[in-house]
This record gives sequence, structure tokens and C-alpha cells, in this order.
Amino acid sequence: MSNLAKLEFIPLDITRKNYMSLVIDIKMQLKSMGLTETIKERNSTSSQDKVKATIFIRRHLDGCLKMNTSQ
Repeated sequence: MSNLAKLEFIPLDITRKNYMSLVIDIKMQLKSMGLTETIKERNSTSSQDKVKATIFIRRHLDGCLKMNTSQ
């Protein structure tokens, strides 16, 4: 995997104060990974790409928010 995949962002805070900056960072990272389509509604991307994007996004959530994403 490229060095870009190793970049870390500040996780989404439970208060969501850093939401906009995190969204921008994640969109740029997904674009560099070729996974931009995975975050669009009614996309036809492969299950494998959707899982890659989901894993990446979950890594950048506060621990308390992760508990709610598995439902």
C-alpha cells in the first residue's frame, strides 16, 4: 500500500467539532485510494471496495462513535 494510506487524521470527536475538516481529509484520501464512488448514494462499486472505505473511515472515528456504527 502506498505511503498515503499511512497518513493519520485527528479522529472525529464525539462532539463532532472537527467534522468538516475530517470530511475533507477523508474525501481526499478516498480519492487517492480510488474509492471516491463508495461514499455516493446508490453506487455500484464492489463489496470489497466498500469494505476498504468503511474500514478506513472507522479508523478515524472516536471510540464512542464506533460503537454506534456496527448496527
